Amino acid sequence: MNIAYDNVVFSLQKVGGISNYWYQLSKRLQNSIDHSVSFYGFKDENLFRKELKLKSLTKSKLPLQLFRYLPLTTKLPSRSIFHSSYYRVCLQRDVVNITTVYDFVYEYYSNRLAPSKLAHSFQKQFSLNHSQGIICISESTKKDLLHFYPHIDPELVKVIYLGADEKFTPLENKQSYLSLISPSLKPLQYILYVGSRKPYKNFSKAVEVIALNTDLILVVIGGKEFSSQEKKLFSSFENRILHFTETNSYDLNIFYNNAFCLLYPSVYEGFGIPPLEAIKAGCPVVSSNASSIPEVVGDAGLLVADITVDALVDKVNMLRNESVRKSIIDRGIRQSEKFSWDRCFDQTIEFYEETYRRSLRTLG
Repeated sequence: MNIAYDNVVFSLQKVGGISNYWYQLSKRLQNSIDHSVSFYGFKDENLFRKELKLKSLTKSKLPLQLFRYLPLTTKLPSRSIFHSSYYRVCLQRDVVNITTVYDFVYEYYSNRLAPSKLAHSFQKQFSLNHSQGIICISESTKKDLLHFYPHIDPELVKVIYLGADEKFTPLENKQSYLSLISPSLKPLQYILYVGSRKPYKNFSKAVEVIALNTDLILVVIGGKEFSSQEKKLFSSFENRILHFTETNSYDLNIFYNNAFCLLYPSVYEGFGIPPLEAIKAGCPVVSSNASSIPEVVGDAGLLVADITVDALVDKVNMLRNESVRKSIIDRGIRQSEKFSWDRCFDQTIEFYEETYRRSLRTLG
């Protein structure tokens, strides 16, 4: 089976959950001896892409802002599988298209008439309408898909969960590792916030939780530099906020291992990789009982139905009880075993084969 991968997401993100997903699939696919594989990409500075030794076959003089929305025009071998990392398709009649749907953030939280939303919605709908197989990364995302696109045949849709890198694991002598990457931090004296700080992520509530827990500081991993508006949120205690804009998986595992907890008050996630990484590393998670998060953390998370500061503080304080803390950590490690990138990859290949067989009769 010929498989063509469209690596456009590596050009759209320097780092992020989707490029991590695409890196994990690509890394395994390039080592596969069972399939003929080709990769199509554009110039990028993606941190995950730098770990892959791939030859990108796409050559285009078009700017990325336009190229990203256009179908693949390169001629593929007949009866190939084409899987795009971000909603592109191949219109070649004898090619099977696979699309992965990550979330519906644009549909729920973007301005209805914003140009970026209109362009994204058009591209997503075009991709879905021209795909013979659709992957959703959680049951919650599948539910949203069928809500926003009720004409989609559920038989074409497969839920395939993401994973967490094997680097995320409990460490012995974890304090010694922490002192090497951040000498000022002490174990169990900081709360972690990982990822972007878009409005639906509720970063401001994480700051308020820290304001009420004066014995803890907030360590923020990822995202852009703090805006002036964000700085105003913690202007009176800025010495208790640390920000690392970039970190590798090795260091992030150290942060998870030594954290009091991961605070993840997001109201919406297509999957939510940070909570999975955290529980895999033995870090308790305080989060919302919303969208896909309960699927990921199961009974190992301390989840709030209403994302209020008081509710989050109550959950954080539960972890001050050692027996509760140990129980949550043990449950988290067991829960994390349900997810792996190897399983994600194997199920993805199985779905390619299933979709390919189903589509054979319609291929030219």
